Amino acid sequence: MDFDALKWDDKGLISVIFQDHETNEVLVLGYMNRQALQLTLETGKAHLYRRSRGKIMMKGETSGNVQLVKEILLDCDADAIIMKIEQIGGAACHEGYRSCFFRKLEGDEWKVIGERVFDPKEVYGR
Repeated sequence: MDFDALKWDDKGLISVIFQDHETNEVLVLGYMNRQALQLTLETGKAHLYRRSRGKIMMKGETSGNVQLVKEILLDCDADAIIMKIEQIGGAACHEGYRSCFFRKLEGDEWKVIGERVFDPKEVYGR
């Protein structure tokens, strides 16, 4: 893969949308740097650059809810990627929901529309 063909932001990151490969449900929006993308390509498991921690982590490395990459799509501007994945375990979200998009705007309030698959305090100890 020609990594130079991708349009990385000023921090060396590219946006990645993770979608269930069978249902097309959007599960996560994350970011990758070159190393995270390379690790993902080498292992077939999603790796993200965690901006809050300043490091690369394999998705599910703590929870066990790993994402196996089935297909990779690049947008027309080459500045965003979709990874179609198989979600191992029931949740993609570190809050314990299947999808990070578990809230819906109803009127002027965010309503939780997803069900928790696991308790993050039990999994992450926080």
